[in-house]
Amino acid sequence: MTVVSTAHDRRVTRALRIVAALAVIAMIATLAGLGLLWIRVHTASQAAHHAQASAGATGIGELGRSAAPKPDASPAAKAKSAVAAMSMEQRVGQLVMAPLSAGTDPSSLEGTIRDRHVGSVLIIGNWNDGVASVRQATDALQSYAPANNRLLMTTDQEGGQVQHLQGNGFSAMPSAVEQGRMGTDQLRQSAAVWGSQLAQAGINVDLAPVVGTVTVARASNAPIGALDRDFGLDAAGNAAHASAFVLGMRDAGVATSIKHYPSLGSVTGNTDFTSDGILDTTTVLDGDVVNAFGTVIAQTQPAMVMMSLATYQAIDPSSPAAFSSTIIDGYLRARQGYQGVVTSDSLSAAALGGIPVDQLGVRLIEAGGDLACIGAPDYVTPILDGLNAKASSDAAFAAKVTRSAERVMTLKYQMGLAQ
Repeated sequence: MTVVSTAHDRRVTRALRIVAALAVIAMIATLAGLGLLWIRVHTASQAAHHAQASAGATGIGELGRSAAPKPDASPAAKAKSAVAAMSMEQRVGQLVMAPLSAGTDPSSLEGTIRDRHVGSVLIIGNWNDGVASVRQATDALQSYAPANNRLLMTTDQEGGQVQHLQGNGFSAMPSAVEQGRMGTDQLRQSAAVWGSQLAQAGINVDLAPVVGTVTVARASNAPIGALDRDFGLDAAGNAAHASAFVLGMRDAGVATSIKHYPSLGSVTGNTDFTSDGILDTTTVLDGDVVNAFGTVIAQTQPAMVMMSLATYQAIDPSSPAAFSSTIIDGYLRARQGYQGVVTSDSLSAAALGGIPVDQLGVRLIEAGGDLACIGAPDYVTPILDGLNAKASSDAAFAAKVTRSAERVMTLKYQMGLAQ
């Protein structure tokens, strides 16, 4: 009995020792696992701490960079914000280009710019005293404008018989027909020289070149052919030379306005001086003449497109081109893709003599245009008044004024005139 009990006790003892050993091993394994887990957690915590510190140092973490988009700093976005902060009268002012004729004191436009908020000036007439004289006038005009919204300062400097600025510092520019005999590289280089002279005089927009194609006897085409204002080529050649002119001016920091959309090359009357002979019976959309403008737009994206004051029987016989939504919104913008500033030819021209002066600007904006070019000083106030009256009584028209002001201001931001 005693022997059997002792053997049994030994077996029990060995079993207890094995169980104890296994428990120890299990405990060691558990502790080791916990140790590895602590190391991983600690490492992750340190990594997160370093990431936060790095984010604090740079101002934004990797997640923040992908989650928070940068503010839109494009000219269009800046323009939209600037216009939103304007009163309606200030927006209207951006849609008017007032004239300053040679020999007129710039101070005559001080109230127009300061109080009526006009944002563009046309330097017009025979300025024959050279660059310094023009610069004195443009500096004075710019001093009347807000420092953060300077003036579009424009002139007609085509060459030949249409060169408003002459004298010391200005080259005698050849006519457009002579320019058409140049190679396009040579024309671009020459336009850059002419543009640098404009820039020195404080001019930032040249209302040129003429892109229209003369399709009738040149002598009978009073506004263009008779004055050699076109390049004297077919539509494709005119487009190539117009693009070279635009790019040359741009090389000198001067913007341009191609004209007169959709072409003045098939009429006999000069819209500046008569309402007779200004019905175009042949120009059609999608034809070579209009496509020449489309080519220049696609190749250069000019700052402005100037609308003709002639009427186009095969396109829209109801209105001059400058007042035709079919031509401006329906074709120039929708089909040819031009989203820049659309300006009129001079609204004080004889071709529009049958329309009340205070409705001229209204009709331009209603059709999709943006900037009312005015050649006669006494037209400025009635046009401003008409635009303000319509905008105050017609919400849909006010929205068009706002959109046009945004396009004008976008151009100003692109040119560095607005801040």
